Amino acid sequence: MILLLGGTSETAPLASALLETGHPVLVSTATDAPLALPEHPRLQRRHGRLDATAMADLMRQWGVQVLIDAAHPYASQAQTQAQQAAAALDLPYLRWERPSSDFNDYPVTWAEDHEHAAALACDDGRPVLLTTGSRHLAPYVAQARLTGTRLRARVLPHAESRHAVEQAGLAPDEIIWGKGPFSVHSNRLHIRQHHIGVLVTKDSGKAGGVPDKLLAAQMEQCLVIAVRRPDVSGTGPRFQDLPALLHALAEVLSIPTL
Repeated sequence: MILLLGGTSETAPLASALLETGHPVLVSTATDAPLALPEHPRLQRRHGRLDATAMADLMRQWGVQVLIDAAHPYASQAQTQAQQAAAALDLPYLRWERPSSDFNDYPVTWAEDHEHAAALACDDGRPVLLTTGSRHLAPYVAQARLTGTRLRARVLPHAESRHAVEQAGLAPDEIIWGKGPFSVHSNRLHIRQHHIGVLVTKDSGKAGGVPDKLLAAQMEQCLVIAVRRPDVSGTGPRFQDLPALLHALAEVLSIPTL
């Protein structure tokens, strides 16, 4: 059994490739958000957040032989817990790392974390479009209220996101509901509709729609603030190339290389 930690757009193609090895695959995601997973008798899915202990218990229960971590590059806590769970059971840990964005020398202002990004965004004086998801809304809302900055947050229309929005204290007219990645046209439309002057993003790569955000921001003359990826220390090889990942998996499971 292969345990694939996912939830991002890479999850479905990774699951399909892993099934080609002939091994059963268990996909574990933090939420029950829809994924375009293939219909296959050897594919199972479960959802719900896991700490290191619960993840280790899950792997014992399912007879997992290897853990492939394809969690979002900003899910640093999930990555750390996955490493701890694999180490506790002495199981191989392989990390799928989404390639970084190509900013093409775009004049991005970099922030070390969300608190830093919130301060930079609200210091500009223009309305802010937050495109970093729903998990770190609090510092932006606090800074916007403090400075009187108009804030718009673009988030998934999902139960967990709705709860996060309520907890952060955002008003209905401060929310743009939608599922990305968004096209250049959609980004420009949101920027124009809400008179945005500052766009905040993560370095979430092409899969996260960053190139289209940058182009839209450039065309609409918006300042772009990008939150750097967290530095997750730990052991285990990291891959950005699918054939390399499958080759490493074949060595771990002693199966023929495809």
